Formats: sequence, C-alpha cells, structure tokens
Amino acid sequence: MLEKVAVILECFSPSGGPFRLSELSERTGLAKPTVHRLATDLVRLGWLERSGAQYRLGPKLFELGSLVPHRLDLREAALPFLQDLFEATRETVHLGVRDGMDVVYLERIHGHEALQLPSRIGGSLPLSCTGVGKALLAFSGAELTEELLTQPLPSLTPHSITDPARLRMALEKIQVSGLAYEEQEAALGVSCIAAPVFSGGSAVAALSVAVPRSRFSPAQLAPAVRTAALGLSRVLRGGM
Repeated sequence: MLEKVAVILECFSPSGGPFRLSELSERTGLAKPTVHRLATDLVRLGWLERSGAQYRLGPKLFELGSLVPHRLDLREAALPFLQDLFEATRETVHLGVRDGMDVVYLERIHGHEALQLPSRIGGSLPLSCTGVGKALLAFSGAELTEELLTQPLPSLTPHSITDPARLRMALEKIQVSGLAYEEQEAALGVSCIAAPVFSGGSAVAALSVAVPRSRFSPAQLAPAVRTAALGLSRVLRGGM
C-alpha cells in the first residue's frame, strides 16, 4: 500500500500537477478504482488537494518537507544572502540543492517582473537544464557527471543541452570560472547565472539569478551572485 501511495505522489514531480484521475492511473499503471481510493485518502490527509476533477500536491507535504533538518538549516542560513542578492539585482533569485539527478528548490524570491519559470519551492528540475543544477553538477564529483552523461539528457526547451560532449565542455568551464550560465534551457525567454555554495570541499547548494533574456548582463550580475555564494559558503564552513 505504501509503495502505491509513493508511486502516486512521485507522479507529481517535477510540475506538482494538476492531474486528472485518468492521468494518474496512466502515469502510475494502477487501476482507476485503486487510484481513486488512495487519492481520496491523500486528500483527507492533506497530502493532495482536489479542485474539481484535478489533483495537485497538498500543503501538508510542504509543511513536512520544510521540517527536514538539514534543508531547514540551510534555507535559514541562506535567506539573508538571498535577500541581499535580490536587493542588489531586483531579479528573481533561487536557492537549490541536488537530489539525485535533479535540483530541488528550497527558496525563491520573485523579482518585480513575473517570469514564467518552471521552478517552484519544493519542486525539482533536471540538473543539466538549469543554472543552479549545472553549478551543483560541476562540483559534485566526476562519478556523478559520468553517470549522468551515460543517460539520455532531458530537454525542457529546444535550447536545453542534450549533447553529452557539449554538457561536459560547459561543466569544465564552470569548474574554471565558478559560475554557471543557462540561456533559455529551462524556460524560453529567460536566462540565468548561478554559483555553487560549499561546505567543506563539496558543493551543498547553489544560488542563482534569473532574468528576461532581453536584459541578461552577466558582467553586472556575476559579482553579486558570486558574493552571495561566497558569503553563504563562509557561514556554512563556520557551522550553521
């Protein structure tokens, strides 16, 4: 039973839904009556919420996720730096961590312009399609990179990197400069610059600024992103 519940909940990654009952049945491979019964229980528990004929992730999951000790501590330590980065750029900023081959967003502060972004707090996106993800991937060890490069690379837009050789070259540049760039690879019309955050010798998170492509200026954004990431790294190395 728990495995079936987990299969249903995992259907909502990375978008969070919404999905109709028939879509959940198709995605999980479970019979409609089974999905309906379990979804009804999940709605009652607050793990899912229902609007008409559609289901999406419920608030209780966010409440539980926000209590995970390591991520809660990291988010609290990062908030002052995210706020400073937002004040310096007035653009949308993100904090993300790696979860397998995905980046999970722990925080997002919106800029004044409402960008159409697939990122959301608690949501996940492929490492290779985002600035935050590539910053994490570049400093997560050669073993993870090689594992990722042996698999078909996901594509969120026509600009997503799907060529392993091209991604490898991009990661090498990130390792040299300490900055990751993403241009319309996760959302059309949006560019991003990100920097890794270290605790000890490994990258535990990454910060980014996302802006409309029309005013993307790496020379202006890079110092602010780098300063925020270095400041948070110093805090983490000193103990949160």
